[in-house]
Amino acid sequence: MTRLAPLPTEFLIDDLTWSLLIGSAVLLVAVAAVRISVRSGLPALLIFLALGLLLGESGLGIRFDSEELTQVLGYAALVLILAEGGLTTRWTSIRRSVAPAAVLATVGVFVSVVVVAVAAHYILRLDWTVALLIGAILSSTDAAAVFSVLRTVPLPRRLSGMLEAESGFNDAPAVILVVALAMESVPNAPHDPWWSLLMMAVIELVGGTAIGLAVGWLGGRLLRRVAGASSALFSIGVVSLAVLAYAVAATVHTSGFIAAYVSALALGNLGLPHRAAVHSFASALGSIAQIGLFVLLGLLASPSELGGQVAPAVVVGLVLVLVARPVSVLASLTPFRIGWRDQAFLSWAGLRGAVPVVLATVPATVGTTGADQIFNLVFVLVIIFTLVQGPTLPWVARRLGLAESVQQVDLDVETTPLETMGAEVIQVTIGERSRLHGVEIFELRLPAGANVTLVVRDGKGFVPQGQTVLRHGDQMLVVSTAEVRRKAEERLRAVDEGGRLAGWA
Repeated sequence: MTRLAPLPTEFLIDDLTWSLLIGSAVLLVAVAAVRISVRSGLPALLIFLALGLLLGESGLGIRFDSEELTQVLGYAALVLILAEGGLTTRWTSIRRSVAPAAVLATVGVFVSVVVVAVAAHYILRLDWTVALLIGAILSSTDAAAVFSVLRTVPLPRRLSGMLEAESGFNDAPAVILVVALAMESVPNAPHDPWWSLLMMAVIELVGGTAIGLAVGWLGGRLLRRVAGASSALFSIGVVSLAVLAYAVAATVHTSGFIAAYVSALALGNLGLPHRAAVHSFASALGSIAQIGLFVLLGLLASPSELGGQVAPAVVVGLVLVLVARPVSVLASLTPFRIGWRDQAFLSWAGLRGAVPVVLATVPATVGTTGADQIFNLVFVLVIIFTLVQGPTLPWVARRLGLAESVQQVDLDVETTPLETMGAEVIQVTIGERSRLHGVEIFELRLPAGANVTLVVRDGKGFVPQGQTVLRHGDQMLVVSTAEVRRKAEERLRAVDEGGRLAGWA
C-alpha cells in the first residue's frame, strides 16, 4: 500500500469547517444512496465504499493511510452496530437458534479458517501462518451486512434468527483468532502454544458473555428506576450500557464485542419503556457507524494496488463460499438436525462486509510481513462477493422454498401511550403466494385483544370492516395486547399457509 503524507497534528477551526462540510455532504449522499440501493438491489455498503474511494487518493485526493486509526474507529463502529443488532432482536425470534448459532460461530469459524488456509497455502503458495491469518480474517460473517440485508428478505424466523445470532456472536472469536495469528506472524515475537491460545479464547468468550449479561440485566433495571420520562435521554442511557459492557469486558481482557451484543440483547428484551424510541436511536447510530466505517475503509484503500489482487481474491472467495462455508455449516448444524434446505441457504448467506476489512488492518498494526497484500486481497474479495451474494439472497430463498409469502415487522412508532396500555403494533405484508388473499377480515379469527385497524392497498389506506376482503400486496396493521401478540402472529401464519379454513381440522 502506498504510504502517503501523514495527517497534520494540529486541528484548527478551518479544518473543522472543511470536515463538517465534507462529512455532512457524505452523509446526505449516503442517505440518498440508500434509495438507489433499495431499487437496484445493490448492497448499500458497496455504495458507501465507493464514496470512500471517490474521496480518496484516486478521486478528490484526500490523503489517509492510518491503519491504526482505521482499526480504532472500526472497533468503535462495530460496537454500535452490534448494539443496534442486539437491541432490535427479539429473544423469542432467536431463542431456538442460539445453540446452533453459537456452534456455528465457534466450531464453524474454526472449520472455515482451516479450509481457507489449506486452499491459500496450496493454491496461492502462501506461508502457513499468513494462510491461517487470511482464513481467520474472512471467517466472520458481517453483522452490518446481515442486519441490513436479511431484514428485507421474508425468511422463517428460525433462519433469520440463526443468521442474526451468528453474526452477533462470531465477531468475538474472529477478532481473538486474528490478533493471535497476527502476533504469531511477527518476526522474533514470542509465540504461545496452541493450547494457551485456545484457553485464552474460551476465557475471553465466557467472560465477555457473563459481563454482557450482568451489565445488561442489572443496568436495565437500574436505568428503569433512575431515568426520567424523556425518551431521548432514556435511549442514550440504553446505548451507553451496551458501550459500557464492551469497555468493562475489554478492560479485564475478555471479549468486548460479545459483551456489547449480549448486553444489548438483554436490554432489548427486558420490556423497558420507550422501546420504539430506543430502536430508532440505536438504528440511527448504527447507520451512521456503517456509513462512516465503509467510507473510511474506502479512503484507506489504494485503487491502484487492488487490481493485482483480483485473481487471488476470486480463488479464495470461491473456496470460502463454495467449500469452507458449506462445510462449516454442515459440521456445525447437522447435530441439530437442521434440514438440507436450511443448510443450503445458510451456506450462501454467509455475508462478508466491514468486519473482515477492519480485521485486515490488524496485521499492519502489529508489523506482519505482507500486510498490505492481505488488506488488498480482503478488500477486493468483499466487494466481489458482496455483489454476488447480497442481491441473490431473495432468489435463493425462493428457489429453496424458504421465502415466506407474509412478512411481519414491528412498526417503529413512538409507543409510550401503547406501552402504558400494554399494546403492540404488528405490520403485515401479504405476498404474491399468500393464502391470505381472498380471506375476509372476520375469517382471520384473531384472538380476543387483537384486531386489524388499517389496510393499505395501492398506496391508499382505509379502516377495514369485518367483510373487507384481503388482496395480494395489501399491508395491514394489527394492534394487539402484549399477552396475545404471539397468538395473533401464529394465527396469521396459519391462515397464510392454510387459508380461511386453517385450524378447523
